[in-house]
Amino acid sequence: MTAAGTAAPIRVLLADDERLVRSGFRVLLDLEDDIVVVAEATTGAEAVEHARAHRPDVVLMDVRMPKLDGIQATADIVRTPGLDQVRVLILTTYDTDSYVFDALAAGASGFLLKDAGPAELLHAIRVIAAGDALLAPRITRRLIGQFAAQRTAARAAEDRLAVLTARERQVLALVGKGHSNDEIGSGLFLSPATVRTHVSRAMAKLGAHDRAQLVVIAYQTGLVRVHDS
Repeated sequence: MTAAGTAAPIRVLLADDERLVRSGFRVLLDLEDDIVVVAEATTGAEAVEHARAHRPDVVLMDVRMPKLDGIQATADIVRTPGLDQVRVLILTTYDTDSYVFDALAAGASGFLLKDAGPAELLHAIRVIAAGDALLAPRITRRLIGQFAAQRTAARAAEDRLAVLTARERQVLALVGKGHSNDEIGSGLFLSPATVRTHVSRAMAKLGAHDRAQLVVIAYQTGLVRVHDS
C-alpha cells in the first residue's frame, strides 16, 4: 500500500511465453518502488484474460505469443470495454519493419526491442503509463510512414480529417512529426495545457486509443509524409 499523498504504483502485466524472460523482467520490476507486477501470461489469450481481470496500467507484450499472437492480443485488449486506460508496450527480438505498423495500428502505445537495457525498459514503462507514445530509437517514424502509405493509400483522407478543426489538424501534423506538447506549444504560441486539449479532442474525434495512433493516422491520411520527418 502506498503512503498517503503518494501516487499509486504502475500496475504491470507481463506477457511472454519464455519463463526466463518473464522472470528476468519480474526481478527488475520488483526492485522499483513505483512499479508492481500484477500478473503473468504465457499466451496471447491469457494476456487478454489477465488484462480484463486485473486492468493493469501497462502490458509488456511479446509479439510472438502462442495461441494468439501479441498483435492480435493487443487489438483485443484495446477493443475491450473498460480497458481504455490499459497501455500496451510491444516487446520483441525482431525489428522487422512491418511489426511497427501492425503493432501501432492494433493499438499499442510503444514498441521496444528486447535487447534494450534495464534503464531503457523502465523508462519505457513510465512513459507509456503516463499516456505518451514510445518507439525504440531504431524504430523510426520514417518506417511507420512507409508502411502506412503502402497499406492505406486508398483511404479517403479528407473525409477522415473533416471532423477536425484547422487548429486540431495543425496539432495532429506536429504530433505525427514527433513533436512533444511543449514543442508544439512553443511553435504555435499555445500553452502546453491548450495543446493537450487539442490532442485529446483529436484523439476522441478520430477514435485514436492514444498518441501513438495519432502518429499512424497522420501518416495514413497523408497529413504527414515520409520526407517531412
